[in-house]
Amino acid sequence: MFEKILYPIDFSKEAKKALEYVKQLKDAGGKEVILLHVIDRRGLSDLGRYATKDIPEIQRDMEKKAMREISPIENELKERGFKVKVRIERGGPYNEILKVAEEENVSLIVTGSRGTGNIEELLLGSVSYKVVRKIKKPILVIK
Repeated sequence: MFEKILYPIDFSKEAKKALEYVKQLKDAGGKEVILLHVIDRRGLSDLGRYATKDIPEIQRDMEKKAMREISPIENELKERGFKVKVRIERGGPYNEILKVAEEENVSLIVTGSRGTGNIEELLLGSVSYKVVRKIKKPILVIK
């Protein structure tokens, strides 16, 4: 049923907790996992004012760091028997999750949540909250 799974990861505690659920989906017919990390452009322009590197160089460094952190997760999922595709995207996390879910025609999204204190986001983080409201695909949000 859920053969192709999108797993957006920001390397937070909540996102790593969601990995355990992704792995369990192998026994439920899961075949492929799209690992998605989004480099959030919204803060890069502010960062560029204070950094000693230019923005493209900062983005390359962030991509390299993300790949180093994703690599063990990719290997773990492959060992579990999944086909794995890694995507590093630049943009707003919410928009990129929706875009990749559509492009990859996933059957399920598994994501972590996190509370931020805002009334609207008391139960879900801002990105998770927006994705849940707009996505047309099934989504499993791990608290």
